[in-house]
Amino acid sequence: MSTAAILGFSAALITLVLDQASKLYTLFVYDLPVKEPAEIGPFINLIVVWNRGISYGLFQQNSELGRWALVAISILASICLGIWIRRTTAKLLATSLGLIVGGAIGNAIDRMAYGAVFDFIQFHVGSWSWYVFNVADAAIVAGVAGLLYDSFVLEGRRAKS
Repeated sequence: MSTAAILGFSAALITLVLDQASKLYTLFVYDLPVKEPAEIGPFINLIVVWNRGISYGLFQQNSELGRWALVAISILASICLGIWIRRTTAKLLATSLGLIVGGAIGNAIDRMAYGAVFDFIQFHVGSWSWYVFNVADAAIVAGVAGLLYDSFVLEGRRAKS
């Protein structure tokens, strides 16, 4: 396996472990459903949100068919991205894909176990609140940012060399 693939699969595994560990701790050890809202800082609270949709709560699914369709899409996307990780030699690309894979699998596990994704980190400024997210969501956003940087900046440099 290439160095890039090792980085990509490592990023996926680390993301998955951090995501699931943070969710399990927050739900079952800290017991956030009983203690919410928990103020962490002036701009961050911990609250409980069960997201039955995808990013930003889009495409809410209230049926078992919708739930399992989202699980299947996440697994299929993770397999395809895993193949891409295996084939690329670009380290940032592989790492970015790994962040997305780890996040997708982490959220798919939530859907299988609970029927929805457990989101709990809330950014806010005063009464204005940004969306509530989890470690998997943050990793997916970072992975997409890395993909965009790779596509628009690094790909052109690779093509010239």
